[in-house]
Amino acid sequence: MGFSAEEGLLVENLSKEYPTPAEPLRVLDSVSFALGRGEALAVTGPSGSGKSSLLYILGGLEPPTRGRVELAGEDPQQLGAAELARFRNRRIGFVFQDHCLLPQLTALENVLTPTLAEGADAAAEQRARALLERVGLGGRMEHSPAELSGGERQRVAIARALVQRPLLLLADEPTGNLDRRTSNVVAELLLELQQESQAILVIVTHSSELAARVPRRAELVDGRLEFNGER
Repeated sequence: MGFSAEEGLLVENLSKEYPTPAEPLRVLDSVSFALGRGEALAVTGPSGSGKSSLLYILGGLEPPTRGRVELAGEDPQQLGAAELARFRNRRIGFVFQDHCLLPQLTALENVLTPTLAEGADAAAEQRARALLERVGLGGRMEHSPAELSGGERQRVAIARALVQRPLLLLADEPTGNLDRRTSNVVAELLLELQQESQAILVIVTHSSELAARVPRRAELVDGRLEFNGER
């Protein structure tokens, strides 16, 4: 599917600097790209190259120093705090390296947490149950995270990220804490569900194997994104 501003992600001249005692540390330098509905991008690069900063800016978790991000034609940084929180909750799903599940909740309750801000209803619970079935955890819905393996916890996290049917799915080292076999299972599942939902997917990863599964790939080099060897 081609790019549409009404359903796409547009990143223009994005730069991010952090203050230091000497001079500002620039981790992103004039980054620009666009992704349409159902498209995916894997971003690789060494530790400290700015991959996580890019993801946090795309997710509205921190502002850029310069440039802008538009999702579905809207710039999240132009929203007030309450509106931004609602925008993230409705439009963006997050999958972190450490699954970030709440230990006191069951798998089902963890998947439902993004729906609680607006009042989880029967439809939300039905979606959550269907997603847990889809990720192979239909028989583990009432288990706590401590009763699940690392791969199972990450599958719960993927279901949680998708329960609000987000337009943008952001994954920060989603297989980083998993063994190779489990990584392959989780990666395949993540990409299958992204295609089924037609969400826009951005993955940042150290894993060349995971990146190779994604149709579009780029590397962060000196703060700039290199696509297919060109800046």
